[in-house]
Amino acid sequence: MASRTGCVELGHGCYAWIAGDVGWGMSNAGLITGRGASLLVDTLYDLRLTKTMLDALTPLTATAPIATVVNTHGNGDHWFGNQLVAHAEIIAARGSVADMRQVGPAEMLALTGMDSPAGHFARRIFGRFDYTDIEPALPNRIFDGEAVLDIGGTEVRLIDVGPAHSAGDTIVHVPQARIVYTGDIVFAGAAPVVWHGPFTRWLAACDLLLGLDADIVVPGHGPVTTKQTVREIRDYLEYVHDQATARFTAGMPALDAARDIRLGRFADLDESERLAVNVHTVYRELDPSLPPLDGPGLFGCMAELCPRV
Repeated sequence: MASRTGCVELGHGCYAWIAGDVGWGMSNAGLITGRGASLLVDTLYDLRLTKTMLDALTPLTATAPIATVVNTHGNGDHWFGNQLVAHAEIIAARGSVADMRQVGPAEMLALTGMDSPAGHFARRIFGRFDYTDIEPALPNRIFDGEAVLDIGGTEVRLIDVGPAHSAGDTIVHVPQARIVYTGDIVFAGAAPVVWHGPFTRWLAACDLLLGLDADIVVPGHGPVTTKQTVREIRDYLEYVHDQATARFTAGMPALDAARDIRLGRFADLDESERLAVNVHTVYRELDPSLPPLDGPGLFGCMAELCPRV
């Protein structure tokens, strides 16, 4: 599909908001319009970005106001703008809300303010965002498993396929339009990051997406795409899991394994340093006694792999 940014019309009253830039935190959103009401899929990483999006969507939402918001998961680039739509019903999976309570704007300010390799790396990738003045607006409706919504006569299906990328990962399927908004289960053109796992859940989520009656895939990051990108994400995850498992079995430490793995046909994916997190997640799956890394620990590992600029 051709790469377009801003508001992209998809048909059947569905739209994608595609980030005009690439890189960490530059996330997508979506709008599903019905008779007299709309559903917004995700807000953005700060208030400026979210306001720009909402202003651009005004021609659509003037006659179909945003009555419902779905946060696909608990990473801040998909919910920190919630306060600007706090009048709506905000829905998320139970695991997503747990993540939101654990890492909010205050934690991101702390991470980017650290005088350490993790802090320096975080400032480099997140320096474009402004976390000040964000008042966390948590979802006011939690669902488990699946939910079906009626948005002005349009059926919208919510499916929690997590834990995978995070503790809760919701895909938003519009059957009539043959469109699915995937959140961060799909990255188009960038390496996925397995913050939570297990890998088997993410692979199962990819299989579910491939089995859906959907032609258009709106990823959490990157351009509007097709199921081919879902297959590529699945292939990457399988490859990394196999490579990390082999090095775990050989007794290689996780960070050494991440340095040692050659990504081959996946080497051109952006944000390849996420491999450090993904390997650590595999190691913890194989040996649950390994202590988890906190945010600074994970970003510190990625800083070790990331080319200096």
